[in-house]
Amino acid sequence: MKRIINPWRGMEGYRCFGCAPHSPEGLRMEFYEDGEEIVSIWHPRPEFQGWVDTLHGGIQATLADEISSWVVFRKFQTSGVTSKMEVRYHRPIHTSDAYIVLRARVEEQRRNLVRIAVCITDSEERLCTEAVCVYFLFPKEKAARDFHFCNCPVEEEECNPFAELPAVEQ
Repeated sequence: MKRIINPWRGMEGYRCFGCAPHSPEGLRMEFYEDGEEIVSIWHPRPEFQGWVDTLHGGIQATLADEISSWVVFRKFQTSGVTSKMEVRYHRPIHTSDAYIVLRARVEEQRRNLVRIAVCITDSEERLCTEAVCVYFLFPKEKAARDFHFCNCPVEEEECNPFAELPAVEQ
């Protein structure tokens, strides 16, 4: 697995709710490439709860949408916008969980529309949420001109972001 380098790191005015690393109120997601999948390990926080100790469904949808955009950045080397999204909630995610894992991959591409499948599992690897996002891909020139997108590289070194996670009690 390789860590994806955020192409907007250090850019003035960059405050994405999903992925800006220094946004105090944001999700501060990080991403990795694992073969055909993009992976994010995220730590739920109590300020994102809907009901007591339950991650708000809108935050779950935002997490799914954000990782889908990183599939576009990395796999297509451009940017785009969400055209349609469908979310299915299977079980609650607890804000007290040590972490959750998001995995996303391209399911289908038809011209400039890409269908991306997302799965969110808890720290015990139980499926909690599934989403399908359809993204409209921008031409690379528009992505560069309007969204300051140049490329989305990965670090050279392999890494294991799971190695430093806390053990889950069984």
